[in-house]
Amino acid sequence: MTANRDRVMQELSAIPVPGGSNLVDADLVRALTITDDEVSFVIEAPDAVLARALDSASKDAEARLRALGFSRVRIVTTAQAGRAPQVTARSGQGADPGAGAPPSLKLGRHPTPQAGPEAIPGVDRILAIGSGKGGVGKSTLTTNLAVALARAGRRVGVLDADIYGPSQPRMLGVTDRPRSENDRIIPIRAHGVTMMSLGLMMKEGEAVVWRGPMLMGALQQMLNQVEWGELDALLVDLPPGTGDVQLSLCQKAPVTGAIIVSTPQDVALIDARRAIDMFDKLKTPILGLVENMSSYVCPNCGHEAHLFGHGGVAAEAQARGLPFLGSVPLDLSVRLGGDSGQPVALGQGPIADAYADLAQRLVRGGMA
Repeated sequence: MTANRDRVMQELSAIPVPGGSNLVDADLVRALTITDDEVSFVIEAPDAVLARALDSASKDAEARLRALGFSRVRIVTTAQAGRAPQVTARSGQGADPGAGAPPSLKLGRHPTPQAGPEAIPGVDRILAIGSGKGGVGKSTLTTNLAVALARAGRRVGVLDADIYGPSQPRMLGVTDRPRSENDRIIPIRAHGVTMMSLGLMMKEGEAVVWRGPMLMGALQQMLNQVEWGELDALLVDLPPGTGDVQLSLCQKAPVTGAIIVSTPQDVALIDARRAIDMFDKLKTPILGLVENMSSYVCPNCGHEAHLFGHGGVAAEAQARGLPFLGSVPLDLSVRLGGDSGQPVALGQGPIADAYADLAQRLVRGGMA
């Protein structure tokens, strides 16, 4: 494939749109990405009516770009306001008409106006699981904590809000796609946990090429259009950092509090402090801190090593007057369980016990 950006834009400029202009001159093309065999972009209309009218333009664009030699063409159509517009992912390899088609609801619209935080019917508590940086095991902890809470008799759900890198479907072993009923998304249950993730609506490995408003709209839909049922606690697996998703969650939903996950070393704690400061500014209570990858015990000789240091998170919690909820060791079984969709918290042993202890602290404290 040798077509460059100019050649792609030339084809798109030949596609008429309502009003007598074309896709390029009307300034409707966003986030154009080109690789050797794939092209993707967003058609961003000013309103939902025009977004629906652009379906023929989207199909025309797909045909033209396939003719250029691209084997995969992905086009997302969205609108800046109004009801959720059409969102399509078009591929030159052809659509898969088989079982497991995603629900007809269109995720990825811009957010609808909302006066303030809106309670989710049936959900008693919303716990935000956050971290200042990636790689500290936040998603793994969310998965296993949810399973541990379910084993303790709690009705628990997981919302995978790490929209750019959704991992909950893999770690909970979910391959089914959610269905929709009466404009409501019916979530998936696995290991006693009710779960919804944008990863269930996409092909594995497919990138989300969205700007902030579309991310906020997707989060708003997953909070309010999912049939969560009766839950004691909904755990929200946040992306790393202090960005749009964290801000939107605390503005759109009555978050009970946040749990901060960090490894013990100073580099991770620097970013954990930023996460704490963010939640303080958003007036979201910090329920406690968890030290992940706290220690490593050699399975051959039994020697305990502290690969990332030890006790740093507990010391940080004490210095700030925040609860220290516990520590979780680094162990191969955690990785194996996450990769296989059988979380280690389902089993027995010291690692499962660590998650069970964490769950019991939350239950005893009335936080879950």
